[in-house]
Amino acid sequence: MNTDIENLFKDKVLGHPTGLFILFFTEMWERFSFYGMRILLVLFLTAPMVSDNPGWDWARENAMALIGTYASLLYLTPIVGGLVADKYTGYKWAVVIGCIIMTLGHAAMTFETEASLYIGLGLLVIGTGFFKPNITSIISTMYKGKESKKDGAYTIFYMGVNAGAFFGMMLCGYLAENIGWSYGFGLAGIFMFLGMLQFLLAKNLFGSIGEMPSKKKTENAIVTKNEEELNLEKPNPFTTIDKMLVIISTLCGVTYLFNDPLSKIHNINLLNFNLGSYDGSTVVILTGVVLFLTLIISRTLRYSKIVRDRIAAVAIFGLFTVFFFAAFEQSLGSMTIFARDYTARDLSGTSALIFKIIDLIFTVGPLAIITWVLMLLFKKTYTKIPASNIILAIAFIGLWGIVIWKINREFSKETTEVGASWFGILNSFFIITLAPLFSKWWESKYNPSAAMKYGLGLCLLALGFGILAYGTLGIPQGAKTASASMFFLIAAYLFHTMGELCLSPVGLSYLSKLVPPRMIGFMFGIWYLAIAIGQKTAGSMGGMIDKITEQYSLSSFFLIFTIVPFAVGIIAILLNPVIKKLMHGVR
Repeated sequence: MNTDIENLFKDKVLGHPTGLFILFFTEMWERFSFYGMRILLVLFLTAPMVSDNPGWDWARENAMALIGTYASLLYLTPIVGGLVADKYTGYKWAVVIGCIIMTLGHAAMTFETEASLYIGLGLLVIGTGFFKPNITSIISTMYKGKESKKDGAYTIFYMGVNAGAFFGMMLCGYLAENIGWSYGFGLAGIFMFLGMLQFLLAKNLFGSIGEMPSKKKTENAIVTKNEEELNLEKPNPFTTIDKMLVIISTLCGVTYLFNDPLSKIHNINLLNFNLGSYDGSTVVILTGVVLFLTLIISRTLRYSKIVRDRIAAVAIFGLFTVFFFAAFEQSLGSMTIFARDYTARDLSGTSALIFKIIDLIFTVGPLAIITWVLMLLFKKTYTKIPASNIILAIAFIGLWGIVIWKINREFSKETTEVGASWFGILNSFFIITLAPLFSKWWESKYNPSAAMKYGLGLCLLALGFGILAYGTLGIPQGAKTASASMFFLIAAYLFHTMGELCLSPVGLSYLSKLVPPRMIGFMFGIWYLAIAIGQKTAGSMGGMIDKITEQYSLSSFFLIFTIVPFAVGIIAILLNPVIKKLMHGVR
């Protein structure tokens, strides 16, 4: 394994092994397809049947219920996918399997039937489970023994994530809104397929890295001075009762996830019973929560006081994470609906020209930079993985072709209509531009504590929604359409992204420092569960947009997402001394 790592580091691009950039482009195409499809989903499902580009005219509540369940499952299946790769397939083949399954999922979406929609979403959930945890595991393995370069590697890889999301939402969204939904879904599938091919044809470059695991297990944890006492902990194996609690609470959660959209869309209620004044859904979800908390508390109590305290700190961060994502993930739900139905997007004259120029810079600038990186990769690998490079070249020629066609089409029109999906790219754009500034902040002497970062992130998120609440004050109660200025939405995305940069990178970093090495796998699963709960809550709350708008106003709807995150953010800041004490010196 060490020989393979050294071989990878012989050929470098921007100071990192060429293998990192194979993973970079694989992740870029996967995120292109994922975000390209996801930004379309709520628009397609809720678009009127009678229009130039007819959708399915679903009620917003029904669409959000399905999207919430889909988004939630995307954070649960990686727990299983990681275990399968660890025990059976290895990381490389898990990535290939995930890509193939996701390609089939995107292909199913192009048929635009209800059956193909559900099949497609199901395949995407399963494929993501294989792909998501294992491509990052390959990076971790590649940099074993070279930890000083790992932060830089993940930064480059994270740029691939955002580049894919940026171009996926921009181009899939543009095709879907201007030509037809199946074109947008189809484009996502094509680039997913090309991403799979380029990785499959380059996988031999990694040698035995990420191959099927041997029977002999190795310890992969890095021990720091702050963690020495954690390694002295006695083993804490799962008891039969623990396993039963995991199974029953999981069944409760999954049943609720499937029942919510089924009961709303098809009037099929799997939980059609009452227990006192509580309906079946409430009973099942409360049962699952109680059993799961029992599991966490009982296991935590078996550890020493220091470890118990640190796990308590992780649990508090997990709770804050639920609140954050419940609001933040409105970006691909209610905020996309707001962009389509309540935002003035028709531009003419000078304003149209200015937007076209900005859109041109937004599109061509990042694509030119990534193409330059691609050329650097070609110079180092053209003799080693020629077939993979050919596939990458085809993908980029196709990407440039679509971009040039889009630009030419827009500049040939006197007026322009900003697509509702266009606003989704702002998060990726702001991350790419602001991440270096926040990184320097975290490395300075003014680096805030974990609780302060959480508090600041939640308050910035709240401020973004506060801007939307202010911008929608003039929209009357019950209005289905309006023409609010797009600057409110742009400002909201700016503050939401700053909130994400404060909070999102912190969680997993602190988790790895705070829990015992032998418990990291379990706690990572808990962390993904917290995000999954936030995703489902986002869908459920976003689905209330019509009811709240009819009874109160659209401003009141966004005010909820202003008050709640702000209150939780202030609580996080006030709890800073307590959480610092619970962390016992970990920074």
